[in-house]
Amino acid sequence: MKIAIMTDLEGVAGVITYQGWANGDSRYFGQSRTLLAMEVNAAVDGFFSAGATEIVVIDGHGGNGYGGVDFLSLDKRVKFQRGWPGGTGGPYPLGLDRNFNAIAIVGQHAKAGSEYAHIAHTQAFKLLDLSINGVSIGEFGQVTLCAGELDIPVIFGSGDMAFCQEAAELVPGIETVAVKEGLAFGRGDECTAEEYGLRNNAAIHLHPEVARQLIREGAKKSLLRYKKEKFGVVKLEPPYELVYTFRADGTNPQKKMVKTHPDSVIGVMNRIYEK
Repeated sequence: MKIAIMTDLEGVAGVITYQGWANGDSRYFGQSRTLLAMEVNAAVDGFFSAGATEIVVIDGHGGNGYGGVDFLSLDKRVKFQRGWPGGTGGPYPLGLDRNFNAIAIVGQHAKAGSEYAHIAHTQAFKLLDLSINGVSIGEFGQVTLCAGELDIPVIFGSGDMAFCQEAAELVPGIETVAVKEGLAFGRGDECTAEEYGLRNNAAIHLHPEVARQLIREGAKKSLLRYKKEKFGVVKLEPPYELVYTFRADGTNPQKKMVKTHPDSVIGVMNRIYEK
């Protein structure tokens, strides 16, 4: 059984702020990359113990730039992907294909506007909301819908508690592990991009070793359950309308950008990258 582990960074236990820990030039960025690799390794242990035969770790942090995984700290049994294959008009489906039997997400944060979330955002702090066919989604949702078009189940996710709630609402049956809990109340829709990037930094974290043990157990449980229950594929019906809503910022009012595609959710997500 071949599994993809898609990663992000802001949802890792011990990653404290975006400014100090999650940007390529952050003071503690190297430590964050190692913390992420250790959480990935915990998931890898769980999946292999449940019968996985091949695991590809896909680094999903920082676009095609600096990345988020400390490659040298990864379990030697995995393969590692950094960067998105070309030829689709944009980055989606992020290297996924029908050869994968299941997908897991490690280190994921909640979407923009999530209450009690830690470092919540969708792609960038300037984005107020992203929706497809009226369904508000974040970065997790984008991966999930790409996977759904390819008939690949999303069976496991780890990150902050608000992300876990978001994942459970979008993917019935998904196994989740919360490694920290955000403390900021309210959506923050009134914030500028700069203000929003600072408002969700308060959180209570599990110790990284405790988080890893829970991730190991959760990953194993998710694959064993999937073999019996077959959950995790999420699809929306075509045609597709993608709406980006940007925050009001200074003298710039709130604005929307709309893209459409007749039959592909992957295609509509890539429309934003068209010249």
